[in-house]
Amino acid sequence: MTRSTTAGHLPADPQRRYWLRAGLTSAAAVALAPAAGSAAPPAVTAAGRTTDLLRLDLNESSYGPSPRVGPALQRALAEAPRYVSAAQLQALQSQIATLEGVAPEQVIVGEVLEALGQHLALNQGAGGFIYSVPGYGALVDAARPFGGRAVEVPLNARLENDLPALLAAIAPDTRALFVVNPHNPSGTLSPGAEFDRFVSAAQARTLVIVDEAYLDYREDAATLSAVRLLRQGQNVVVFRTLGKIHALAGLQVGYALVPAALAEALRQRGVGGAHAQNQLSLAAASAALADPAHVAQVRRSVAAERQHWQQVLSGLRLRSTEAAGNFVFVDTGHPHAAVAAGLLQQGVRIARVFAPYDTWVRITVGTPAENRRAQQALRSVLAQLGKAQNGAAA
Repeated sequence: MTRSTTAGHLPADPQRRYWLRAGLTSAAAVALAPAAGSAAPPAVTAAGRTTDLLRLDLNESSYGPSPRVGPALQRALAEAPRYVSAAQLQALQSQIATLEGVAPEQVIVGEVLEALGQHLALNQGAGGFIYSVPGYGALVDAARPFGGRAVEVPLNARLENDLPALLAAIAPDTRALFVVNPHNPSGTLSPGAEFDRFVSAAQARTLVIVDEAYLDYREDAATLSAVRLLRQGQNVVVFRTLGKIHALAGLQVGYALVPAALAEALRQRGVGGAHAQNQLSLAAASAALADPAHVAQVRRSVAAERQHWQQVLSGLRLRSTEAAGNFVFVDTGHPHAAVAAGLLQQGVRIARVFAPYDTWVRITVGTPAENRRAQQALRSVLAQLGKAQNGAAA
């Protein structure tokens, strides 16, 4: 089970008041502030359904973005009538390059996994795209219409990326090996030295793409990131989204760190160019990346809440993974559909089922108030399902 000695959280209401003081429109304030209404019990309709939906299904951040983002968006509104210029894009690329220790030309701005999959399939022809299942298949799915063939490798017994099996799956026609670390949906983290050896061996045979969407929830993220191998000249792409710990999911912004030759090829295809950006996303990304203190605070808050989740799950005698991101993955012993429906009845939405783990559920770690509500709902649903199961057995 995950253990942490760090506590603390960001209160939702002061954050919301900040957005209003910052002068944002009411729509922008609602979109960017943490979820409201979580501390009080949800309202219930005549049909017995709750009206206050708690969304713990997509691993979004309930803690909101950096306080710097609001003013940055307000300033960017003045530029909304204008297309993003090459100079604006280059400024963000330089900022990211400095943070990551790579050259600015190696930075591709955007949520570019789908475009990357399409490019690889179109440029190299039909071939295999290796990834762990269950898993996040955006890149692989995007390559399918252009000749990409999914090569699925099951997780190991610890629900980790099966590194030896992934390596063994590489074939002459492999176009890329795509690995998410920490993994989604299990949340498990591949060990640092072992993962480095795996990436180094794999990249000698094919392009390795590492999605590190959840790595920022680790305090030692800098020492674990595969960007170190990219800096050494290895055939590695590292993808980051600002839709998780930075809380910019609604603005669809992230970036990839790419070998120089591949970066040039992507730009020639139009991927990551200034025309593909928008003023608000660029402004928000720059402000968020300039506030590591906010990221550290959210990381501490999530770690404390994740630890509490693990304690609750242990108290319920449920098996769970040692998750490293902002979610837990737990075997309830009941069909996912029944647990998800029961939770939704109480106003808590969780992630979809991830076959073949049909009795496991993934629940995003929210604010303390959100988590207390979700934990109570889970206890209630499991008690109801247990009674029904015992009644059927009798």
